[in-house]
Amino acid sequence: MAYEESDTVEANRVTDWVNDWDWLDPAWGSNAIEIWNSVREQCPMALTERYGRAFMPVTMEAVSAIANDTVNFSSIFVSVAQPDAIRRPAPPITSDPPDHHGHRRLLLPSFSPRRIAEMEAELREYTQQLIAQVRAKASDSPSAGSAGSAGSATADAAAQYSQHIPVHGIAQMIGVPDSDADLFRDWIYRNFQLAPRDNKVREQVTAEMRAYFFDLLDKRAAEPQDDLATLITNAEINGEPVADELKVGYLLLLLLAGIDTTWSAIGSGLWHLATNPGDLARLAAVVDDPDDMLWLTFTEEVLRYYAPVTMGRKVIGDTEIQGCPVRAGEQVLVTFPAANHDPLAFEDPHEFRIDRAENRHVAFGLGIHRCLGSNLARLEMHIAFHEWVRAFPNFALDTSEETTWTNGQIRGPRNIPVLLEG
Repeated sequence: MAYEESDTVEANRVTDWVNDWDWLDPAWGSNAIEIWNSVREQCPMALTERYGRAFMPVTMEAVSAIANDTVNFSSIFVSVAQPDAIRRPAPPITSDPPDHHGHRRLLLPSFSPRRIAEMEAELREYTQQLIAQVRAKASDSPSAGSAGSAGSATADAAAQYSQHIPVHGIAQMIGVPDSDADLFRDWIYRNFQLAPRDNKVREQVTAEMRAYFFDLLDKRAAEPQDDLATLITNAEINGEPVADELKVGYLLLLLLAGIDTTWSAIGSGLWHLATNPGDLARLAAVVDDPDDMLWLTFTEEVLRYYAPVTMGRKVIGDTEIQGCPVRAGEQVLVTFPAANHDPLAFEDPHEFRIDRAENRHVAFGLGIHRCLGSNLARLEMHIAFHEWVRAFPNFALDTSEETTWTNGQIRGPRNIPVLLEG
C-alpha cells in the first residue's frame, strides 16, 4: 500500500530540531538516530509548538524519570497530538494508577512466557509458508535488480514478509481473521502517520476500529471461542464487569500495539542484515542452531539500536526534567529509542554490536507501562530472523530502489527491496 507525503508537510519541514521538532517530518524516519544525537549534544530535551507545547527528551536520565513518574505525568496521552484531539481509552496503556493495575492483571496471563512459547511451532510454520510464497513470486518474475545483479531474484522483505508475521500472531491471539490484514494495516497507517496532525482522520479511523470491535464483542457474547476476544468479552475486575467501552479499548490496544511495532522491529533487523553482510554471515554460520546465543544478542541489539516505539505523556504536575521546567497541560514525548543511544547509558551506542553482551535497552519501555507483549515480540522477531537467514543466507539490499521509513510514533522501514541471492 503506497502513500504520498502531502504538500503541506513538505512546506513545513523542520529546520531546527532543538526548538521545532516534528516526529512526522519526512526526515524523521531515516534520520531519527542522527537527530536525537544532534539534539543531545546541545541539550537534554527539545521543544516544539506544533502540537501545542511539547517536549522531546533524548537522554536515558530524562526518559527514565518521566516513564517512572506517575504523579506528574499521565498516560491518558500516549501519543503527542493536537491538544483538542479526541482521546479514547485503551487500557492498560492509557490508564494511571490505581486503575492501571487491574487492567494489566487481566491481560498479562495471556502474554506469559509459557503461553507465548506455545505459539512457536505454528508461527514458525507460518513464516516458512511466507518464505515459500516469496520464493515462488521471485522465481516467476526475476529482475535485473541493481547494477551487476542481472538475473537476481528480487523481493520486498517488508511488504512480503515482516509486515505479515505480527499481524498473524496478534490475529491468532485475538481471534480475528488474517484476511482482514489489509484493513488493519490501513488503520495503523492512518492512526500513526496521519491522525497526529489531523483530528478528522483520528475521529474517522477510531470510529471504524470501534465499530469493528464492538461487533466482535457481540459475536463472542453469542458464540464464545478460545481466544482473547472471548476473555475480554467476559472480563471482570474485582468481581465487577468491565464496561464495554474499556473492552473495546483493550482490543484497540492489542491491535495497534501488537502489529506495527513488531513488524517495524523485524523490518529494521532485516534491513540491517541486508546492509551489513558481515553480521549476516555470522548469523548464517549458526543457522543450524536456532538456540545459539548469537540469535538472542542480535535480536536484543536490533531492539536497542532500531527501537521502533516512542510514547507520549501529558504533564499533570509542574515539575522539572533534567533542570528544564515543564508545566501541567503540556505534552512530553518519551523517546525510548533516543535513550538507547545515550553514551552515558551504553558503551559506543553508535555501534551496532551483534554480540553485545550487556544490553539493558528500554525498547519495551520502563515502569508500570513496560510493554505487555514483549515475550510475543521477541518470539516473532527470533523466528522471523532465523527462518529468513536460513532461506536466504546471502541476500542483500537492492540499491536500485529506495527504502523509505515511517515517521511518528512507530518508526521502521515501509519497504525493503532485496536481492535474494546477494
